[in-house]
This record gives sequence, C-alpha cells and structure tokens, in this order.
Amino acid sequence: MIAEDRITAEQQRAELSTRQERAPMQLQNKTALVTGSTSGIGRETALLLAAEGAFVIVSGRNAAKGASTVAAIEAAGGEARFVAADLSDLESVGHLVDAAGEVDILVNNAGAFPFAPTLEQGLETFTTLVDTNLRGTYFLTAALVRKMAAKGTGSIVNITTIAGLSGMAGTSVYGATKAAVDSLTRTWAVEFGRSGVRVNAVAPGHTRTDNVVEMMGDETFEALGARVPLGRLAAAKEIAEAVVFLASPKASYITGATLPVDGGFMALGLE
Repeated sequence: MIAEDRITAEQQRAELSTRQERAPMQLQNKTALVTGSTSGIGRETALLLAAEGAFVIVSGRNAAKGASTVAAIEAAGGEARFVAADLSDLESVGHLVDAAGEVDILVNNAGAFPFAPTLEQGLETFTTLVDTNLRGTYFLTAALVRKMAAKGTGSIVNITTIAGLSGMAGTSVYGATKAAVDSLTRTWAVEFGRSGVRVNAVAPGHTRTDNVVEMMGDETFEALGARVPLGRLAAAKEIAEAVVFLASPKASYITGATLPVDGGFMALGLE
C-alpha cells in the first residue's frame, strides 16, 4: 500500500485538479458510505469517491484514523464526515444505519481477516470473522438497500477476495465468509435489480496494506507478489479504482458480477 503519510495535501489537491480538468466528476450530489475506510483499500476508495464529487461517510472503529481520512478528503477539496462503527456489533451497525440516512453508494469494505489453518482455528476468531464479514455486512446492506430501492436507484460494491474464489491454505474461514458475500452479491443483484439497484463485488488479489503486511510479514508477502503474472503486489489505490468504476454510472449495465483485481493471479491455473 502507498503509505497515507506520504500523500501530502498538495498532492491531493493536485490530483483532484487533474481529475477535474480531464473529465466532469461522475458522482456529484451523491452520498457514499464506505465501511472500513480508515485505512487501506477503504481509505483509498473514500478518497477517490470524494474526488469524483461524492459526499463520503467514512466509517471504521478508529476515530483518529477516521479523522485523518476526512481531513485528507477535505484538503483535496472534497466533503466527508466520520461515523464510528464496528460491524461485528449489530447495535453499532444499527447506529451506523441511523447516522448514514439515505446513501446512493454503499461500499462494504470493512472486514476481519486473521488467517489460520483449519486445525488451528479458534472459536473466538471464527465468530469475529463471521460476525464482521458476513453478519454485519448482511444487516447493514439490508437496512440501506431498502432505502435505495424506494428511491429507485443505488449502487452497492462488496469487497471480497480471491481467497473466496479459489482454494488457499490457511484461509478457510476468511475465504468462506467472503465467498458467502460473493453469493449475496448475485442474490441481491437479482432481488433489487428491478428497483434500480446494482450490486457488484471486487475481489482483490495480493494487495499491500499496512494491516496485511503486519500480519504476514513483509518478506512473505513480497514473495507472494512475485508469483503474480504482473510480477508485483497491488497498491490499495489500484483496487479502489475498480471499486469506483463499479459504483459509477460507467458501470450502469453491470450487476451481479465479481471482478477479480489480482494482476492475473486467478489465471495462473496449475503450475
């Protein structure tokens, strides 16, 4: 991941100015909620949505990091506010629903990801993964999509993983929860398509973020990047670009799709 502290306010303003000169902003007068947007892919998605004109509700558990994301958006000329939420807690999910109100775009990015081999998987971590990645995402979406359907428009993008599309040792529960969200993506696309709501997913490949590097170690993670056909890890912003595309009017006839953004990793097959 490109470290947040390397991106100055001047760089943010310059990037926003370049975007404005290149093309009109796609998401003016839209409100977007991005869960888990205090760091990593979620933060980059929030920045890009704001650069396209959306008012962004930044959400996560860390208020200081949330304030930093909001400040970065505002420094670049965008608008945002922070709402604290923990998706593993349904009471907190309910508070987020109330605080968000009506949104035009929902990016379900928040997730827990401690990896463990099946024989070493503990109940506590199992429960956290299921509650955060599946239960919290499910009930947040159910509450907000009702309002989108009533308006006749909306876009939902779920962040899943290539570990939910293929077998990866050590990711049994994580991959299963994200595979479930891929299934929900297809179901919701069918259920809400006639109400004008599109639902898609982005399945990131090996992406450099601070949290993942801290969990796996830098050398181990870099070795995974070497196996990718493009020969490197993804930057969080590269995943965010795909999310914003699916959320935008440019993807107006795309729904029910899971897009792997993985540098060709899923194309490897047997080696």
